[in-house]
Amino acid sequence: MKEFVISEAKTETAVLVGLVTKEQDEAKTKEYLDELEFLADTAGAVTVKRFTQKVTGPNSVTYVGTGKLAEIKQYIKDEEEAEREVGMVIFDDELTAKQIRNIEKELGVKILDRTSLILDIFAMRAQTAEAKAQVELAQHRYMLPRLQRLWTHLERQGGGSGSGGGKGSVGLRGPGETQLELDRRIILQRITLLKQRLAEIDKQKTTQRKNRGRLIRVALVGYTNVGKSTLMNLLSKSEVFAENKLFATLDTTVRKMVIDNLPFLLADTVGFIRKLPTDLVDSFKSTLDEVREADLLVHVVDISHPDFEEQIRVVEKTLQELGCADKPYMIVFNKMDAYTWVEKDEDDLTPPTKENITLADLRKTWMAKLNDECIFVSAREKTNIDELREKLYAKVRELHVQKYPYNDFLYENFE
Repeated sequence: MKEFVISEAKTETAVLVGLVTKEQDEAKTKEYLDELEFLADTAGAVTVKRFTQKVTGPNSVTYVGTGKLAEIKQYIKDEEEAEREVGMVIFDDELTAKQIRNIEKELGVKILDRTSLILDIFAMRAQTAEAKAQVELAQHRYMLPRLQRLWTHLERQGGGSGSGGGKGSVGLRGPGETQLELDRRIILQRITLLKQRLAEIDKQKTTQRKNRGRLIRVALVGYTNVGKSTLMNLLSKSEVFAENKLFATLDTTVRKMVIDNLPFLLADTVGFIRKLPTDLVDSFKSTLDEVREADLLVHVVDISHPDFEEQIRVVEKTLQELGCADKPYMIVFNKMDAYTWVEKDEDDLTPPTKENITLADLRKTWMAKLNDECIFVSAREKTNIDELREKLYAKVRELHVQKYPYNDFLYENFE
């Protein structure tokens, strides 16, 4: 009888590639690659090397120039000779089928782009039938225009005007093209089926939302990994999965909360990210409906992140695309316990930056204009959580009076 030896899974290594352009300077490219490395880590890969190139824009054939591609190829070869295999090369932007095909041919290793990496993570994180269907739909939409590269290794056999088949040979197809068409039809059928399934789920969820009664809906929104789920656990005293990973949870969690006898619904939604794939936004429509139908948006921000202002802009842009920019809004700056800054010397006249400004001074900047619309908390240390509850109560009560003016707030018997 044959024995099977189960060996420990080997961690894949990854090389990251990004571009420095007029629209994206070196500092911004570094931030993007830092995030790409975090994405790779979340997917289970270890980054061993980064490559960047200053260009006016992506090369339509190979994303980077031929010289940079040769440099990457040489690095992969050197690593192989040193018995350190490079498992994949990940590009920080979405690649076309043509670019993937040419890069794979030149480098001879697995090629991923930012979109496919995010889709892989979503596939890992999906738990419910709805989330799995949403991710699969996004994967098929991503795969459809890139099918051709899967069949470039097959030669066209027979048929065609150059095969000597005469009139009768026109329209005959080689096995590669036949398989390509077959795969395309299968994927299109699967997309149709998934859309139908998600439409049914969306219909059920719409009915559930209608049955929630006369309650104000509050949605926690924000960049991925800013602490929304931890905050949700504190406010609602529930056990929503939270982890220091990107996209720790994909499914929207809704909890009924009561503050001073005032009940309302609190939803924890999927985090946003830079360059979020359009197909993913479309596929997660039913999940994002919790954001669209919310009466109040609570934007959670990681104040300790060096690029939190850019993250704020990304979230605001995504909310605008979802048609939610005009909703009542408050902002919660989380992780104030992790905020760090470098103190300047007294005679240092350089202007203050996000690296050397104190948290107290930071509050006096543009954030001061937000007045009661913002609050600084630490979900981890439970700092200012009671103040957040008070602000949340005031906002919800104000919205409740506006939306349900004939309700007299007699909730003494609410359970």
